[in-house]
Amino acid sequence: MLDQVIAGAPLKWWIGFHVVVLALILTDALLPYSRRLPGKEEQPDPKLAWLWSLFMALAAGGFAFWLNFEQGHQPALEFISGYTIETSLSIDNLFVFMILFRGFGINFAEQRHALLWGIGGAIILRAVFIALGISLLKHFEWVTWIFGAILLYAAWRLMRGNSPADAVPPWIANLQKRSQSLLVVILAVEATDLLFAIDSIPAVLAVSRDPFVVYTSNIAAILGLRSLYFALSSVLDRFRYLHYGLGAMLAFVALKMLTAHWIEISTIWSLVIMASILGICAIASLMAPKHAPKPKST
Repeated sequence: MLDQVIAGAPLKWWIGFHVVVLALILTDALLPYSRRLPGKEEQPDPKLAWLWSLFMALAAGGFAFWLNFEQGHQPALEFISGYTIETSLSIDNLFVFMILFRGFGINFAEQRHALLWGIGGAIILRAVFIALGISLLKHFEWVTWIFGAILLYAAWRLMRGNSPADAVPPWIANLQKRSQSLLVVILAVEATDLLFAIDSIPAVLAVSRDPFVVYTSNIAAILGLRSLYFALSSVLDRFRYLHYGLGAMLAFVALKMLTAHWIEISTIWSLVIMASILGICAIASLMAPKHAPKPKST
């Protein structure tokens, strides 16, 4: 029974993956930077968050290596591409979370809990979106054009602004500091993740149609999102040019999806192009003076 193939992978693979996911979530929740410590409401030390983020990236790399051994070179490369896309776009999520938390005026202890519950809900939402997206692409090839248009619009939305914060939905950006139940904040986190899933999942589907690869690459990226937020929280505002890189990356993925019938771009070249775009923009952001004027939108 455990060898029964479900959505392109044996049942035991699905079970094993979710056991590991649960173990990682529980471990993350128990790490010192995650727990509410008496009298410690200030920003947590980012060192452990950086180490956990690095561990999560290495774990994703280990999974890709295992996938290469079990299914071959191509699925492993598709996993790495999906993971790269989702992790890159998750940085935009981090800006939204930062603005969201500032708007609600909640402290770091509450942010830890909101993100922990938010990630749990995001896993469920992503599973539904991925299953729906793959099913639509399988039965209705013309949906490719819709997904491509969504990605092009997302790219335009990112590149037209002066900063990543300009891509934040207005209802979030206009929040005023107030006292709210943490449940409201968690629901807001889920809502924003749902909005960004509309961009990110079509982007991952542009590099793979394998349900197991698409799902695991998405979840692997989401698992590292919480620690990455606390690792980058003090320097997020420095990434002033990164939204241009994300926009260019989405535009590239959209064109790759829309022209797949005529132009074939290998997975390796896709990874090289996406990594180059993001690397250039990240380095330019970090090298820019802290008080440099924001780039003007065209």
